[in-house]
Amino acid sequence: MGGQEPQFIRAGKSGCERDIAVLEEAGRGPAFLWLSGFKSVMTGSKAQALAAFGKKEVRAVIRFDYSGHGQSGGAFEDACVSDWLEEAEAVFDRFCPQGAVLVGSSMGGWIALLLALSRKASNRVKGLVLIAPAVDFTEELMWKQRFTDEIRETILRDGRWAQPSEYSDDPYVITRRLIEDGRQHLLFQKPLHLGIPVAILQGALDPDVPVEHAQRLVQHLPLDDVTLSLVPDGDHRLSRPEDIDLLTRSLASMISAVDI
Repeated sequence: MGGQEPQFIRAGKSGCERDIAVLEEAGRGPAFLWLSGFKSVMTGSKAQALAAFGKKEVRAVIRFDYSGHGQSGGAFEDACVSDWLEEAEAVFDRFCPQGAVLVGSSMGGWIALLLALSRKASNRVKGLVLIAPAVDFTEELMWKQRFTDEIRETILRDGRWAQPSEYSDDPYVITRRLIEDGRQHLLFQKPLHLGIPVAILQGALDPDVPVEHAQRLVQHLPLDDVTLSLVPDGDHRLSRPEDIDLLTRSLASMISAVDI
């Protein structure tokens, strides 16, 4: 799986099109559609675990890199939530004709929720498996909680700020466009209703997306079938062998829950 070559599709409106790299694992539908985190790629350990699970269960698995990430085109600093959602919609529409269970990690959890809402009328989103879902993270976790007055002033003045990363030697560049665009997609402003089962996996020791954030999401889904699995010693990545085991059990449970 690691040596598989991606195929590329064009996403975006005329004049703003991007080449998006997609890995398609053959199998029965509905598919599993992987949605990566912020500055993460489709070949990470959890995404690979999903592909292995799909192969074992003979289920189709679709993965892709957002623009500015991995093998896809575009510059990271030019992109924002609207772009990444648009790309997720394009991949979903092209590769998931029988629908899909959306599997989103961190920012991918936010994108998964937005995609489920935008395609709700189609009845093709069958369920969600969310790993440390960073819902509204640009506003709630960055702008309001972690950014100092100085950082906010820098972003407003210069249009960008380079945030050191614990997961990469390269800093995360946070742009004013990313923050302002994120405000168009906030989900914590009112209750949500998806009409599908939702499984949330959350590390109790996650320094990036705290437990309270996942609990808040549960509260915003009052009418849906939601399970929250808390890993007492889990961090943000949830990529240890025992975490991967929890993920695969959750995927298997989702198959049973949605009867696919």
